[in-house]
Amino acid sequence: MAHPRLDRRALLAGLGGAALAGCAADPEPAGSRATDAGEAPVTSGPQRITYGDDPSQWVDVHTPGGTSRGLVVVIHGGFWKAEYGAEYGAPLAEDLAGRGWTAANVEYRRVGNGGGFPETLDDVHAALGAVVRDADGPVDGPVVALGHSAGGHLATWAAARGRFDRWADGPALTHVVSQAGVLDLRAAVADGLGTDAARAFLGDAGESAYSRVDPLAQVPLDVPVWAVHATDDDVVPFSQATTYVDAATAAGAAATLVEVSGGHFGVIEPTSEAWAACVAVLDAIG
Repeated sequence: MAHPRLDRRALLAGLGGAALAGCAADPEPAGSRATDAGEAPVTSGPQRITYGDDPSQWVDVHTPGGTSRGLVVVIHGGFWKAEYGAEYGAPLAEDLAGRGWTAANVEYRRVGNGGGFPETLDDVHAALGAVVRDADGPVDGPVVALGHSAGGHLATWAAARGRFDRWADGPALTHVVSQAGVLDLRAAVADGLGTDAARAFLGDAGESAYSRVDPLAQVPLDVPVWAVHATDDDVVPFSQATTYVDAATAAGAAATLVEVSGGHFGVIEPTSEAWAACVAVLDAIG
């Protein structure tokens, strides 16, 4: 089946090549970047919000100095493992605040420090609620989840979480941007991705868990999803994105494949063309 596909050249042409070229250049100091939304100086330092008693239950909210374009919730990856933390999301949140977004960098419990299924999902759900409830200033406009790798899984899952009683009481997302996301959890288990990281994340949950946790099992979503994925990704296969987009569009959902290059980590490097493609998607949203 042919899936909606938007390669980097088409994205650059359709959403403003000159602006994206600037996004891929060396970053300017925080607070000095001009965007299509105008000057967006960043307030001094992020606001730390805690949403539980565990040391990993916190969110850093980066706020632009002017009117916010909306909220982007940044969910880091690392195969749900405790050794990888929110330091991977911080540069993206800082960059987005410089572009006029309120950007929330989420930390959560992971496998090895109290996380896994369902605790990690509980944390993402609680973090979303805490940001919308407790962030300084109103959170207006779109509410976008942007996640890398395992964070892409969590971001896409978060758009479906309200279907389940356990996570039914929180704010809804309006858009999802998955960056090299693990979107087919069953295939990730079968392929042993991340040294059996997906299996470790699920623990002893069993077959019945897939309907509650696997993005592929949750199509169609009610919100649009962009799967930004490098064709040369040797950590999370490109097929994770194509399989999801094919299934989602066949089910009548709005899902778009954005092809980039730069391996698994290019999408989280603020000076890369792969990150510029992610910015272009966000520019089209708000």
